[in-house]
Amino acid sequence: MSGTSLDGLDITACQFDFSDGIWNYQIISAYTFGYPIDMLQRLEQATSLSGLDLAQLNVDLGIQHGNWVKEFLEKHNFDADFIASHGHTIFHQPEKSLTHQIGSAPHIAAAAGLVVVSDFRTTDVAIGGQGAPLVPIGDKLLFSQFDFCLNLGGIANVSINGNPFRAFDIVPCNMALNHFANLLGAPYDDGGKIAASGTIHQVLLEDLNDIDFYKNQGPKSLGREFFELEFLPAINRYNLSIPDTLRTITEHMAFQIASVLQNDDSKKMLVTGGGAFNTFLIDRIRAHSDIHIHIPESKIIQYKEALIFAFLGVLRLRAQANALASVTGAPYDSIGGAVYLASGLNNDF
Repeated sequence: MSGTSLDGLDITACQFDFSDGIWNYQIISAYTFGYPIDMLQRLEQATSLSGLDLAQLNVDLGIQHGNWVKEFLEKHNFDADFIASHGHTIFHQPEKSLTHQIGSAPHIAAAAGLVVVSDFRTTDVAIGGQGAPLVPIGDKLLFSQFDFCLNLGGIANVSINGNPFRAFDIVPCNMALNHFANLLGAPYDDGGKIAASGTIHQVLLEDLNDIDFYKNQGPKSLGREFFELEFLPAINRYNLSIPDTLRTITEHMAFQIASVLQNDDSKKMLVTGGGAFNTFLIDRIRAHSDIHIHIPESKIIQYKEALIFAFLGVLRLRAQANALASVTGAPYDSIGGAVYLASGLNNDF
C-alpha cells in the first residue's frame, strides 16, 4: 500500500481464515519502506510528467516495489501465496470514468517471483462507481464489531456499519497536514503540536466548511486533484502562519469528521491510519462528538489499509465481490483486480 501522504510503501504479511461463515485475520509481520529522495520527488511531480516519463515511473516504481517485497519476504521468512498491490494513485477522477494507480504489477511479479493482484479500482469506475473507498469491504467482514471505522490517512474516510452499509471520503487529512509541516522542514506535525500552538482563523474555517464537496451526501471520493485545485488555493489566499494554518485546518477536519458521525456515546468507532497518532486531532474530534473512540495497537493503526488490500486480493482470487455498490455508487457489487503471473510460476490460481 502506497498512500497519497507519500509516507512510503507499507508491506504486511497477512494470514486469513474463513470458518463458520466468519473471516479472521492475523498480521504476522509488517514494515514500511521509505522512498529514496529521487523517487519521492518523481512521485510528487507525477501529475505533471509527460506521458513517457509517467510510463517510465510506473515501471521503475513496480521494480522498486517488487524488490522491496522480495527483501521483506526473505527477511521475515514468509512464504507468500500472492501479492496484493494497491499501487500509488496518480489520477482519480471518477466523474470522467478515470482512475490511475502506478507501480507496474507485471514488474512486481517479475521482481518478487509471485502472483500479483492489482488494479482494484478500475472495474468499479468503469461500471459507474467512484472506485473508492474500497477498504469498507474489510471493515464490514473483518471489523464488524465497530459502528464506525475511521481511517486518518492522506484522506480521511469512514465506514458506517448499517443497512445499507455506507462509506465515503470525508476530508483531506495527512495530505494537507504534512504539506504544511513540510514547509517548516518537518516530515509531519508530530502529535499535532504545531497545530496546537496556532490560532483558528475563523473566516478561513468558514470558507473551508463551505466547500461544495461537503454538501454531497455520497457516494463520494477525493483525490489529490481536490487538494491541489480547490483545498490548497482556499488556504493560500490568506497567507497565514504555518501554526495558524495547521490549527485552522485541524479544526476543519475535526468538524467535518464529527458531522458524519452519530453523536451517541453508545456507538464505537475504530480509528486507524497515521492520523490516529495525532493526539491533538483526536482531541478535537472528541470535542465535536460524544462517540466512543477506540485507538487500537500501533500495528493495526499503521497497517490496516495494507491488511485490507491483501484481503481484497483474497476475495478476488476466490471470485467474490470486493467492491460494494452501496459504498461506491456503482449499479452492482463487483470483483475488482487484475492477476499477473511471473514467468515459470506454477500455482493454483
